[in-house]
Amino acid sequence: MNIGGIGIVFARGRGIDSYRQTLEKGWSPPSLKETPFRDRPLPAYCVSPESLTDKIVLKKVRRADRLSKMAVLAAWDAIADSKINLDEIKSSLGIIVATAFGAHATTFRFLDDILEYGDSNVSPTTFSNSVHNAVGSYIAAVLDSHGPTLTLTQFAFSFHQALILAQSWLKEKRCENVLVGSVDEYAKVMGYICSRKLRIAEDGKIRPFQFSETPLAVPGEGSAFFLIRGKDYPNNYCKVSRACVSASDHKEDEPDIYIFDADGMSEDESRYKGIAASGILIGAYTPIFGSMMTGSSFSCAAAALMLKGQIRYASPVVDNPHSANLCTASQAAVIDKIYCVKYNCGLKKAIIELEK
Repeated sequence: MNIGGIGIVFARGRGIDSYRQTLEKGWSPPSLKETPFRDRPLPAYCVSPESLTDKIVLKKVRRADRLSKMAVLAAWDAIADSKINLDEIKSSLGIIVATAFGAHATTFRFLDDILEYGDSNVSPTTFSNSVHNAVGSYIAAVLDSHGPTLTLTQFAFSFHQALILAQSWLKEKRCENVLVGSVDEYAKVMGYICSRKLRIAEDGKIRPFQFSETPLAVPGEGSAFFLIRGKDYPNNYCKVSRACVSASDHKEDEPDIYIFDADGMSEDESRYKGIAASGILIGAYTPIFGSMMTGSSFSCAAAALMLKGQIRYASPVVDNPHSANLCTASQAAVIDKIYCVKYNCGLKKAIIELEK
């Protein structure tokens, strides 16, 4: 599998160039959100309304909810970034959307409307947007795609499973190109749950190298999409050699860099310490986009940029109590292989292996 284009919508902007600039600049404080039953605002990395105002791209989906708009823009930008002629691929373009919580904000809004107005007076548009596959349908409509479209939902590893499925589609010749991405949204209900269930970093800083049994989190949201191509083209970013999820923690080949998806969303991040003990260079970029179950897609985008540009980006927050070998400065480097690693709360391990 080859990454031909990347589109991204996140708290600091829209587009892969915006993401590259953010990786270069480093950490900045999140916004503060009023949260029910909390005596102070909750820090959260939220997409600005200005990032979702592209009337040209969104003209076919004016009634879409916020979650769908984030995904549509990221998917559109992934195609545009690839420099491919959409008309040449749309007849067999596959679309796979990965999400942990789907349109939960719209679903709760629909339930509130039932309580407020009764069953017969709620908005059918709100209901249609609450369906999990609405996001994929909107993307297919905007791109006029006629290939298979599927939504995968799983908490920690939905993006990894989407990559595994994309590889199957390419091998089976169902598609020559697959648009694979993730999207998740922050809303009041999510803020409330995070404030009750997670240890919130009140200063807005996720500390991925603490390897703590009680890690710090800052909720985030956004969407990242990748045009996955079966063939190798000169303008591709890199290759995705492997995506896997395993219950065992068996020894892997050593990459040039590990990228940790440690963002405080799991109950225990101490398992990352074992990988850090190898002495291999480590990066983690969760502090710039926030805590998301589907944050692995953003780490994958960072790895793709590093491999294509042959540059390693400084980790935005480098608290380092275990003296790990961290990326502390952005600089040119020879990079052939990067592993993006994620552990879930059950300590299952997922890896995305990317190569130049």
